[in-house]
Amino acid sequence: MKIKPIIFWEFFQLAIAIVLASIGLKAFLLPNGFLDGGVTGISILLNKITGFEISIILPVISIPFFVIGWFTVSKRIVIRSLISVLILSLVIHFENFQPITDDKLLISIFGGLFLGAGIGIAIKNGSVLDGSEILGIFVNERTGISIGLIIFWFNVVLFLLAGFLFSLEVAMYSVLTHIITAKTIDLILEGFEDYVGLMIVTSKSGEMQKALLKDIGQGMTIYQGTKGYGSQGEKQNLEIIHTVVNRIDTKKVYRVLKKVDKDAFVIEFDVNKVSGGVLRKYLTRRKQRQLSPTLFQENNIEI
Repeated sequence: MKIKPIIFWEFFQLAIAIVLASIGLKAFLLPNGFLDGGVTGISILLNKITGFEISIILPVISIPFFVIGWFTVSKRIVIRSLISVLILSLVIHFENFQPITDDKLLISIFGGLFLGAGIGIAIKNGSVLDGSEILGIFVNERTGISIGLIIFWFNVVLFLLAGFLFSLEVAMYSVLTHIITAKTIDLILEGFEDYVGLMIVTSKSGEMQKALLKDIGQGMTIYQGTKGYGSQGEKQNLEIIHTVVNRIDTKKVYRVLKKVDKDAFVIEFDVNKVSGGVLRKYLTRRKQRQLSPTLFQENNIEI
């Protein structure tokens, strides 16, 4: 059976993910007793308490999470994740990375970076190396509590145990490791380009649209809305501007807003993922889509 190139590429990236995660564990965290969050953190904690090899503890601890995942998420993800965790356990068992440093701050930072990069690349290719996300999905579906909040409290209990059983110093460095791991995962999944959404309510909608087109080169969507206050208050039809901008451009946008209408009502919100449209990107060499000059002419904008 011929393997599709995209499948081969995904498994190649999973192999890289496993190597990176194992470096983070064996070269940084395990020799120094530092924890991460989630199932990985539980495994390290049990390794310190019992002395059993983490290569045995990690797959055993992961089993309940994969059972939950079988009934919660895609079976394809569960199967890939199970294979990935088993291979990670084997790599941890047989590899012989020597500790690189004994500086606790460097251990936390680089251990978190390597582990986060491994987990992030794995998630991006349809697998997980840590089952706590599956637990979060499972509990969320039954209670409505957000996945982020579930994982947060899961890790709070874990780090409190670490502080109680070992020392507050270990717990604090472990929290730092977890924060760096989480941020690295976000960076891998969301990329370096960061966008924010803006909803702009202004009585000078036409002027604002022209200014955004001319000064920022920014595309937008216009909604028809009604302005008012209270159940019997004043009502007025107006256009609401909705746009997504690169975070680098936000100050420039706010300067335009202030120049056109300093009393404009603006809602800013984070955008987790965006595609299509005309988006300004700074970290790419590829030719980007541009707004057509005819748009400026159609809006009577002199350039």
